[in-house]
Amino acid sequence: MSGKRISREKETIAKMIALFEKQCPQASREEGHYQALNAYADKRLDKCVFGEEKPACKQCPVHCYQRKQGRKMKQIMRWAGPRMLWRHPVLTVRHLIDDRRPVPELPEKYRPKSEPFSVLAAGKLPAGPGAAQREEGQQQPG
Repeated sequence: MSGKRISREKETIAKMIALFEKQCPQASREEGHYQALNAYADKRLDKCVFGEEKPACKQCPVHCYQRKQGRKMKQIMRWAGPRMLWRHPVLTVRHLIDDRRPVPELPEKYRPKSEPFSVLAAGKLPAGPGAAQREEGQQQPG
């Protein structure tokens, strides 16, 4: 079950997709293409790691769409976004307000784990055979 914010996002995306499908000259004429894309977007919204605190897609640090669908949704949003103001002004204004919200911190469950080899991540070599020679080589003036 979705909350109010996610339900509004779903409605906004559905209206954008419908507008694009009906009026954009570059829209695909393939049967069921946009219904599948809308179902995919709904599924992604249902699984959003931020839940009701979800930022606008373009502000989000988590890219939950697969590349192909992400490109298609970006194209739809860029084309339909400005046109939404005339056809669905309340949804558009609410979306613009949501766009100004600060991006919440990533939930603990989804934060990257600290690496056990943080020394390697820092660019230092672990101690082992030849470590003394490597250290001496680094300390000599170049």
